[in-house]
Amino acid sequence: MDKSARIYVAGHSGMVGSAIVRKLKHDGFNNIIVRSSNELDLTNQAEVVEFFKQEKPKYVFLAAAKVGGIHANNTMRAEFLYQNLLIEANVIHEAYVSGVKKLLFLGSSCIYPKHAEQPIREDSLLTGPLEPTNEPYAIAKIAGIKLCETYREQYAADFISAMPTNLYGPNDNYDLDNSHVLPALIRKFHTASSEGKKGVEIWGSGTPMREFLHVDDLAQACIFLMNSYSGKEIVNVGCGKDISIKDLAYLVKKIVGFEGEIYFNLDKPDGTPRKLMDSSRINELGWSPKISLEDGISSVYSSVDKSKW
Repeated sequence: MDKSARIYVAGHSGMVGSAIVRKLKHDGFNNIIVRSSNELDLTNQAEVVEFFKQEKPKYVFLAAAKVGGIHANNTMRAEFLYQNLLIEANVIHEAYVSGVKKLLFLGSSCIYPKHAEQPIREDSLLTGPLEPTNEPYAIAKIAGIKLCETYREQYAADFISAMPTNLYGPNDNYDLDNSHVLPALIRKFHTASSEGKKGVEIWGSGTPMREFLHVDDLAQACIFLMNSYSGKEIVNVGCGKDISIKDLAYLVKKIVGFEGEIYFNLDKPDGTPRKLMDSSRINELGWSPKISLEDGISSVYSSVDKSKW
């Protein structure tokens, strides 16, 4: 990508999109296009068509999506499917129509079967049933992957897809009703500590294994792929190590400084038992993460605005 190329980052206010914008600016890119959801409704085809006609981006990072944790995914199933399908279809199609040189679509590790062989390789896609609690979101993301794949096959569009593992970092969502596990733990332990509580409840058994990647590492990977990869196959982006939810809880407890007990609520769902990505494809291309989990959580906790909690 040329430093002056017009680059559209869809979803720039979210955790992933804002990290991509930060990294692009850090690397000297000076023609970045962004729009808030109030300025551009990506679920509205007419608005998306007009935006591409006016702005004519050369590169597109599609990081916009309706996202949330287990609770949100399981209680707003229609919204997650409908809104994500519309966003992907509108942006990917119009990127093709307007002659965008290259597009990177951000998927999710939840696209893979619930009981996929670990670590999960890219060719595990569509080989088994999905995790029921986030099936609508996963199906929407799979549709986005297939849009990129088929537009490449039929129209020779240079559209690629990256599948990040569980993410955390600046601009994360700490709403306990719809956040992911790591930000939820950070907020729970901070609140318990500040209120002098004796214990913190964690959903499930604590036995599921999860992999976590700092969003700044993902942003670096996205720009790396945009510059270095043009293939039909999806690309996993992870750190190659996982941790149990129980061990994660104790790590967050230590970083926050909470001195009470941890209780596991076995009546709540665990989700997928293990989700470790095989990131050897992107590693072989020349990318690897730089931020350790403990350092990353410590940095996030020290910088987040806790007054909003």
